[in-house]
Amino acid sequence: MLKVLANRPYRHLFFAQVIALVGTGLATVALGLLAYEIAGADAGAVLGTALAIKMVAYIGIAPVVGAYADRLPRKSLLVAMDLVRAGVALVLPFVDAVWQVYLLIFLLQSASAAFTPTFQATIPEILPDEEEYTNALSLSRLAYDLESLLSPMLAALLLTVISFHWLFAGTSVGFLVSALLVVTSALPHRKAAARAVENAWRKTTRGVRIYLKTPRLVGLLAVTLAAAAGSAMVVVNTVVLVKGMGGSQQDVALALAAYGGGSMLIALALPRVLRRLSERTTMLIGAGVLCAVLLAFAMATPTLPPDAMWPFLLAEWLVMGAGYSLCVTPGGRLLRRSSNEADRPALFAAQFALSHVGWLLAYPVAGQAGALLGMPAASGLLAAIAATGLVAGLWKWPAVDPEAVEHDHSDLPPGHPHLRGQGAGPHRHPYVIDDLHVEWPGRN
Repeated sequence: MLKVLANRPYRHLFFAQVIALVGTGLATVALGLLAYEIAGADAGAVLGTALAIKMVAYIGIAPVVGAYADRLPRKSLLVAMDLVRAGVALVLPFVDAVWQVYLLIFLLQSASAAFTPTFQATIPEILPDEEEYTNALSLSRLAYDLESLLSPMLAALLLTVISFHWLFAGTSVGFLVSALLVVTSALPHRKAAARAVENAWRKTTRGVRIYLKTPRLVGLLAVTLAAAAGSAMVVVNTVVLVKGMGGSQQDVALALAAYGGGSMLIALALPRVLRRLSERTTMLIGAGVLCAVLLAFAMATPTLPPDAMWPFLLAEWLVMGAGYSLCVTPGGRLLRRSSNEADRPALFAAQFALSHVGWLLAYPVAGQAGALLGMPAASGLLAAIAATGLVAGLWKWPAVDPEAVEHDHSDLPPGHPHLRGQGAGPHRHPYVIDDLHVEWPGRN
């Protein structure tokens, strides 16, 4: 897996990601504690709303950026968004009202909605070999998991000597170092691609149209809904659960670390797993694990004695992290397989936006249901959401999933943008973007 770091541009981008993630991890812990300081027992509801605002920014901003990312200077865009995020993080320690948290979260996540899909779409261009790209995906997932594991531990250590407000300064430093590493990386030049003239609306929705006409990506979207249900329970309610048990700030960090540890174990094993199992099988297993864990939490917690709750929570979060990693890590392979270089930024942006609709649903359910109905009820509702994603994935994702679909262009006039310079006659494409052809046999 580590051999992929021999590629210098990828190495720079990977370490930029790692350092930014450490800063983000510090901010995650600090934001939960800030919400608890401002709202007390209603912290879960505040966090749920703040994270819903984050999803609105992702859903609204990412497709617009993805539509024009192929025409923007990529390196300048990435650096500018890192600088915006660093500036917002510096302001967060000074807020003293819930509405200020909401406003700054929207600004921060709007910058992330521009940065993340552009960053993700760059990696397949740097690593065109599928095995190298698979290793890069696992390494990236491992980076996220190490952040989930180590950042809370680092936060717990820092909280013994400083106020949690200073953790936001670490976030800002992380984004600044990330910007520096992007500046020093040599990104590949994009090839000029012929484009049909499209109005702003069609260009903005191009990635979404490609995405929704590709059955394997509809399946990916369904599985991501299950992933959102599991992660929402952890992200929104960990601080409330641990504090409700009389736990400390360090215990909050430890619970989040258990979640990251489970995900990390799967990330280490996944390259070998994907040599034996398809992405479909692997990801649907992950969705099933999340359904089972959420349901077990809902059924077991009302009857558990207080002294058993803490080890039970750690075990649940560990398995939840494993299920989440199974669901999300192989997704980049599906996106790469379903796009060409010219459309890749738009498709990654579409995945970024559409997948976060699931989090937009799950975060408020986790927060509001937890505050109004209790944690077992919140977990039960999230289990139902995860089950919906699992069933939809089984239904919409074909078990037989060829990489490309053969179809005929003989009915199209010369110069039609769908031909992409290949002429008429039978062709194989990973997707179809116009309304004149079906993308999949038997599907309109």
